[in-house]
Amino acid sequence: MTNSDRVHTYPFEGQVSGLDIHPKFTELRETEPLARVKLPYGGEGWLVTRHEDVKTANSDPRFSRASIGEDTPRTTPLARRGDAILSLDPPEHTRLRRLVSKAFTARRIGQMQSWLEEVVAGLLDDMARKGPPCDLTKDLAEPFTITVICRLLGVPYEDREKFQHWSAVIMSTTAYTREEAVEADASIRGYLAQLVAARRTEPHDDLLGVLVAARDEDDRLSEDELITFGVTLLVAGHETSAHQLGNMVYALLTHPDQLALLRERPELLPRAVEELLRYVPLGNGIGNARVATEDVELSGGTVRAGEGVLAAAVNANRDPRVFADPDRLDITREKNPHLAFGHGAHFCLGAQLARMELQVAIGSLLERFPDVRLAVPAEDVVWKSGGLFRGPQQLPIAW
Repeated sequence: MTNSDRVHTYPFEGQVSGLDIHPKFTELRETEPLARVKLPYGGEGWLVTRHEDVKTANSDPRFSRASIGEDTPRTTPLARRGDAILSLDPPEHTRLRRLVSKAFTARRIGQMQSWLEEVVAGLLDDMARKGPPCDLTKDLAEPFTITVICRLLGVPYEDREKFQHWSAVIMSTTAYTREEAVEADASIRGYLAQLVAARRTEPHDDLLGVLVAARDEDDRLSEDELITFGVTLLVAGHETSAHQLGNMVYALLTHPDQLALLRERPELLPRAVEELLRYVPLGNGIGNARVATEDVELSGGTVRAGEGVLAAAVNANRDPRVFADPDRLDITREKNPHLAFGHGAHFCLGAQLARMELQVAIGSLLERFPDVRLAVPAEDVVWKSGGLFRGPQQLPIAW
């Protein structure tokens, strides 16, 4: 096969609602697995949609994250900072990742389980006192995930409205202007700088304290890297999990057969979460670009050195070459090598924590409110728009 001469404009024409995946992704996966796309910022690049190609783009060292710049294709007004962990290749990426990796080991995350359960139980108590209908987004998903990242990183919970707003602006695609994104980025960096200064006055054993010690005592990262790392952990730590929790509950409530099965067999919860991670599209369809450092053969043709590649993991997770009946939600699915957390060196650092957050929240919700249901017709759920992540603006539930 050879590279196509066609250039597709992204976002693709036509709207999709809720958790639907744009049919253009499926079409390209089957007919044009290496598709030329023009993005809103940074020009053109190659879009890959097949599972094997997405894995390759994420893990092959010939695809670099460190080579990105203002002209690298992207969907957001702001280009990624060059000192962010998401913008580095090994060994620089490895150096930063090692600084916080101990906080995300299976053992450390396992020790957090009882505390996570307590947090969720308290939020469910509040919902029960309030009475139905409640908004799962505002009453559970956001306060739970924000509480977790605040404790882990060492950020005051009472500041949540400020950093939630800054995060939304930074992660926007069309909801805010570039000028607003630049201002939000400066604000959240200034906020983290204040927290860093406080850690130097009064050290703590939270993640921010670990980073400050690595900067001041061991000189293992620069001051800018320290601030950027803190911003990355704060934004990613609550944005992704909060959106995904709302998405997953919506998916279960709109698949009554799977919801009934999970209620009947609660031991399926870990497998159900993995299937929901595969099935539910969190992002807008196109991930962060990598740049080829040499010519690389992929399905459909050749990516030349210097060209950008974008990997559509949400579509790779529906690839029939890997998943049987891929468009069906099946919480009993056994073989499930999904790419929801990425693949390779940049595999999500907080994957184990995210899994536990989702299991605890969903399991506790179904146990506390066995008859939980949507309080409005599914088509009336309002969805967020104009950002990197999709999720319900409000998710009214009753029981």
